Amino acid sequence: MSTIDTVGVADTSALPRRRQGRRLEPRGVVDLRGDAAPPAVLAYPADAVVVVSGLPGSGKSTVMERWSKTVPAIDPRAVHLACEAVMPDWLPYAAYRPWARLRHFHRLRRQARRMSPLLVHDCGSRPWLRRWLARTAGRQRRELHLVLLDVGADEAVKGQEARGRWAPPRVFARHRRGLDRLLSALPGPGVARPGGTVIPAPEVLAETASVVLLDQTSRPHVAALTFGRNTPPRRASGAPETRSGPLAG
Repeated sequence: MSTIDTVGVADTSALPRRRQGRRLEPRGVVDLRGDAAPPAVLAYPADAVVVVSGLPGSGKSTVMERWSKTVPAIDPRAVHLACEAVMPDWLPYAAYRPWARLRHFHRLRRQARRMSPLLVHDCGSRPWLRRWLARTAGRQRRELHLVLLDVGADEAVKGQEARGRWAPPRVFARHRRGLDRLLSALPGPGVARPGGTVIPAPEVLAETASVVLLDQTSRPHVAALTFGRNTPPRRASGAPETRSGPLAG
């Protein structure tokens, strides 16, 4: 399995030769859904913040593990497990969930302020988090990018079953509503293909420099991320500037 050996250098030697040199610099909306041979590498500007979103069970943790060998990654599951390890077995997670979330956000805040590439695991149903990350990154002349896993609710439920962890129905439904809002604002399948006209992110995702859509077909084939060392921030044509300001709800 390919990984990032050093920041900015992806090892794709395990890929078929015809795919080893394929890389994509995402700008605007890029739809890779249904592509069985997508670019092997997503190339981002230096110090970019890349948010990976999708339903519980859609494979966020799997792709983040694949992409984050040497890139800092923030996954709330890691904090959940750390808290669980020091709590008595009889105490349900719901009792200390607020403390776990507070620890997660403190870790995210500390890491987001560092001038280094960053991967962030997010369910996608908290737009205020993306906006806060975009403002934090923008003050440092960094960009926020989004990778959206669109695998469908049935596939996500199968993913939960495979990992043996289940999101409560109420939580899953909330995440699904949030993801549906994002997907409904994006172009339909086949419109935003690589190499075509750059389609700016819609207003609901205006804080993002790019949105890459993956599904169960393309998800396994994007092997690595790279981060350029001296690439200046750029915007998709028509995308608004990221503005600083107080945290939005």
